[in-house]
Amino acid sequence: MPTEILVNTTGRESRVALMEGGHLVELHVDRGVDRGYVGNVYLGRVVRVLPGMQAAFVDIGLDRAAFLYVGDIWPQMFDHKHADDDEDATAVDEDATVLEEAPPRESPRPGQPAIQDLLTEGQEIVVQVAKDPIGTKGARVTTHVTLPGRYLVFMPTVDHVGISRRIAKDRERRRLREFVDKNRPKGAGFIVRTVCATQTNQTLKQDMNYLVGIWEKVQAASKTRKAPAPLHIDHGLVLRMVRDAFHDDVERMVVDTAKLHEEVCAFMDEFSPALKEKVHLYRGAEPIFDTFGVETEINRSLGRRVWLKSGGYLVIDQTEALVSIDVNSGKYVGQSSSLEDTTLRVNLEAVKEVVYQLRLRNIGGIIIIDFIDMDREQNRDKVYRGLEEELKNDRARTNVLKISELGLVQMTRKRVQEDVVRFLSEPCPVCEGRGSVRSRQTVCYDIFRELQREAARAVAKETLYVNVHPSVADLLYGEEYPVLESIEARLGKRVVIRAQLHLHVEKYEVYSK
Repeated sequence: MPTEILVNTTGRESRVALMEGGHLVELHVDRGVDRGYVGNVYLGRVVRVLPGMQAAFVDIGLDRAAFLYVGDIWPQMFDHKHADDDEDATAVDEDATVLEEAPPRESPRPGQPAIQDLLTEGQEIVVQVAKDPIGTKGARVTTHVTLPGRYLVFMPTVDHVGISRRIAKDRERRRLREFVDKNRPKGAGFIVRTVCATQTNQTLKQDMNYLVGIWEKVQAASKTRKAPAPLHIDHGLVLRMVRDAFHDDVERMVVDTAKLHEEVCAFMDEFSPALKEKVHLYRGAEPIFDTFGVETEINRSLGRRVWLKSGGYLVIDQTEALVSIDVNSGKYVGQSSSLEDTTLRVNLEAVKEVVYQLRLRNIGGIIIIDFIDMDREQNRDKVYRGLEEELKNDRARTNVLKISELGLVQMTRKRVQEDVVRFLSEPCPVCEGRGSVRSRQTVCYDIFRELQREAARAVAKETLYVNVHPSVADLLYGEEYPVLESIEARLGKRVVIRAQLHLHVEKYEVYSK
């Protein structure tokens, strides 16, 4: 399937679209001040140690303190030596730019010191951001630093050599492992990435030297700077995409600004000269995303409701804890007399759209997919296998459980950055993110109760005033007028309703004078 990378730059905003078969499958956005922090290395200061959580908060210079779990601390900080094989604590993704840490535990592993024995408040430590700040949560950091290059990922704190599972030939895997193992610094490790296959030993050695040099600069800077301070800032969005996603199977990369085009070409000259000819400068009059149909796909695909070609649709809702995706048959009535066959067809179509949406929106964490109920177990298996097959094209790590009898799929997807919808939007100032507002009738009855409170406070006043939105005023003088009259009689006061255009439908003012 032809793959393209399109880059649009407007002011401080950079957008990168990954296209497969002419369709948008991934969208990444960077606005300078809101750029991601994953991969950056900082000299941080411990501001609080939490023995009950076996974690600490570390000031790295961001708005909120970062979170450091005890299992994410470099073993060399311990007072005693650990076993060499520590892969139970750290799951290595052979083709990832950073290590994915194991989930937090309630207490340290047996034989591992407690957090209060490792860190003290005010202590300075070198950490790397493993997960961006999301919502109200600060960044998650680790002392297991990983430095990604074009072909290798350097792990200065892990004595391990990993080979990408996507390199299939045993002979090539042995060659790469032997060369890297022979040339790596003592006690450090490397991950050999997929693009490393068929590369010469000289190319690998250059990448190794480049990454080791970065680590040496980080160590030197940590001794001269005062926390909190950045020690190494990863490449910007565009060059990260070039490094991580621009492989031989990419047909072309199109950039719409001359300056960025020069930066990409310079990067390719240094790391992958053979692919430089695939980098093109866009010279069209229309915005690049309009020309390639990307803008239309973004607007269509990022709504709460996503329609399927058959007439069915998905409803995607995001909460603090998880993302729920509901599959509905919608307008689709089927092409057979069997309800089961109709349901299976909608679910199989939904599988492709669900995975597409996960990638496009960069949705991560816990995901619950509510497929339409199917009676036959073999049909549930078809949908499950279809989901697994579609997820093979996803660069993020996923874990999927089988469909339950209720038609639910529970899955996780690696999340290190905020999803695109949250990045591009903000909570509605009217409904405060609830997605709904109080009805006019509910507001009316809130006002009736507030009139009673105000009457009790202003016993000597004869008139009470109510400022409300015009639509609420219409209801008070219409359908709810008998109730208003009865309240006036019961309170022994006159009530004056004033329509105010500047007030929101939920807002009102009750006062006396």
